[in-house]
Amino acid sequence: MTSPGTLDPGLLLGAYSVGVFPMADSRDSASIYWVEPRRRAILPLEGFHLSRSLRRVIAADRFRVTVDRAFGQIIALCAEAAVDRPDTWINAMIEEAFLRLHALGHAHSVECWDGDRLVGGLYGLAVGRAFFGESMVSRAPNASKVAIASLVARLRAGGFSLLDCQFMTAHLASLGAQEIDRADYMELLGAALSSIGSSAASSSAAAVADVATGDFFALDALAGVDGAVPGKVVAQLLVHTS
Repeated sequence: MTSPGTLDPGLLLGAYSVGVFPMADSRDSASIYWVEPRRRAILPLEGFHLSRSLRRVIAADRFRVTVDRAFGQIIALCAEAAVDRPDTWINAMIEEAFLRLHALGHAHSVECWDGDRLVGGLYGLAVGRAFFGESMVSRAPNASKVAIASLVARLRAGGFSLLDCQFMTAHLASLGAQEIDRADYMELLGAALSSIGSSAASSSAAAVADVATGDFFALDALAGVDGAVPGKVVAQLLVHTS
């Protein structure tokens, strides 16, 4: 358990690099605790399940999808109580820490818009060639599915090798997520955080900076004038994985 205060960005980067992440008991909790699951959910980037219905929604640009346009709004939306989720594990300490990580270029969001209304998305942390998905939210049908599909396409285009989903849910399983043992997860994490010629995961933030890094923004070269990548491009990147 960590006492009330702030979470240092370097501490967080080091924690994620060894398979540990923070959670809080509730939105109003004044402290956090560290989690290291025995079983870990991952979504293989080459094994994303793109259903025909989801492909149609993406290709039709039902939502305008952006990245890092509304990080603060996304994390606040993820932390909000909802009918199916009366409380969350994102307290003020975690929210503030990720806002700082975003300002430093480590944390990113994917946003889904219906006109000018933010209706869903997700946020997470990019380290090396790993992306640690933290939370996703949907305020419109299919919004979170479109967000994670767009994330998978972005990670594939940027040379990432690991999408960590932390805990398995039926929603993630329907998209192709798998649950693996901690030892297998650590092997994948080590490869994603390795420097060229090395397979050992770093235990310090300083060494994390030296690992080979994925390009989270590689897909933006295909974005339209509004800054959003066309849904047909995203669907094409994903279609052969379904």
